[in-house]
Amino acid sequence: MNHHPDHHLGRRRFLGLSVATAAAAALAACTNTQGAPGLTERVLPTDPLVADYEARRAFSGKTVTQNLTTGSLQATVAGKPVTTWGYNGGISAPTIRATAGDRLQVALANQLKDPTSIHWHGLALRNDQDGVPNVTQDPVSAGTGFTYDFRLPHPGTYWYHSHVEMQRERALYGALIIEDPAEQLIYDRDWVIVLDDWMDGITGTPDEVLKELSGGMSGGSMGMGMKHMLMGSRSDFLGGDAGDVSYPYHLFNSKAPDEADTLAATAGQVIRLRIINAAGDTAYRVGIPGQKLTLTHTDGFPVQHQDVDAVVLGMGERIDAIITVKDGFTPVVALPEGKTGQALGFISTGTGKQPLPATLPNKLEGTVVDGGQLKAAPDVVLPAKTPDRTHELHLTGGMEKYDWGINGNRFDMDKPFQNAFDIKAGERVEVKFINDTTMWHPMHLHGHTFQVGDGGARKDTVIVRPKQTVTVVFDADNPGQWLTHCHNAYHAERGMMGVFSYIK
Repeated sequence: MNHHPDHHLGRRRFLGLSVATAAAAALAACTNTQGAPGLTERVLPTDPLVADYEARRAFSGKTVTQNLTTGSLQATVAGKPVTTWGYNGGISAPTIRATAGDRLQVALANQLKDPTSIHWHGLALRNDQDGVPNVTQDPVSAGTGFTYDFRLPHPGTYWYHSHVEMQRERALYGALIIEDPAEQLIYDRDWVIVLDDWMDGITGTPDEVLKELSGGMSGGSMGMGMKHMLMGSRSDFLGGDAGDVSYPYHLFNSKAPDEADTLAATAGQVIRLRIINAAGDTAYRVGIPGQKLTLTHTDGFPVQHQDVDAVVLGMGERIDAIITVKDGFTPVVALPEGKTGQALGFISTGTGKQPLPATLPNKLEGTVVDGGQLKAAPDVVLPAKTPDRTHELHLTGGMEKYDWGINGNRFDMDKPFQNAFDIKAGERVEVKFINDTTMWHPMHLHGHTFQVGDGGARKDTVIVRPKQTVTVVFDADNPGQWLTHCHNAYHAERGMMGVFSYIK
């Protein structure tokens, strides 16, 4: 099936063909000339093996479709008019819902002046649909389209977002909910909660923030009008510096606290909260003052249930929790970890008075955990196996030069396979995320779900604290080329990325 409606390559697009395509041509040549020295044969997105693995995935026979159009739009944030980029003309993108085993077809039309793509965060999907320009597909050029088409093997709370530069820091993200046909959890309804830190169109643009941060702290820029860099944000929970960027607003389903999103419910109902952290630089501590949350899933996979006062989500992480609705207004508070402000929503039974945001607690204490500290439910624990291969990923760089990287290498999108982490289909892979920096990093792996430690949660994004090591394992069961990176948008853009590369 041809996913590219734009068959006729113009000269500019031809000249701009991705490195992955060039590599594919080189590999084809290599295969024809026996034993060309020094060239690793990689399982590229175009490899028949990718389609073969897709064909093995369960298929319900049902296809879910969604049209998404990227474009510039006018919106209001906290009552202020902003111009930003989003999907389908709104700052709040469509929530896509399907059931495990369904096929998803999403027709993307790009009406931006820039190239774009969509990454399906957390999904073990076919590699040529993963949405990483120059690694799994050509960027979707301005004025063109691309139809994403893949099966949905796993239920859970996922999300989608642009994987081009700073576009996710605007409104180019949305929720993807995959229902479980054999759902074990008992609840009356679910509430999808998307959290985000917002500055676009208010204090500047994401590109202006990146430019300022990129100057680092060593270039004499300190004190010379540092508009966006946040100094002194501290979190004991995250092990030190909490974030780099100052944001005027924190949004809960695209809304500031004064216009808080409200879910109407009845006292006694059980609500499943599906919480997604879509932020660029902010972890959120989420809780209900005076009421426990029962955590049930992290990053789409079930965990052993745990009652907590609050849960912390790094960028890219998802947490599912259940609560029983009490009479009146129940505030769901998301505090930016180590920063000031709040994101806020309410569950309302239609009685009582809605509290003003300023009257709500600015601390959530007691039992507080993050998803990486939970234990996997017994049915999703990976079977014990000696790793076939171990990769050490030292997280390197710092604020001084803003030169983030992995193993001292800053990722170059023009040379994606330089310093790649080679793996082979069928292997049990152990990965040690070793944080050599003084800042925390939410590390994300595309196309797979790993297990944290021994019997820990199944996840695709995990918090790695300063000077600590987090060891994860995964089964190499999805051939292709898969990005791994810090989900701090600015750290990733400045080089903290790499590729787990299936080789033959």
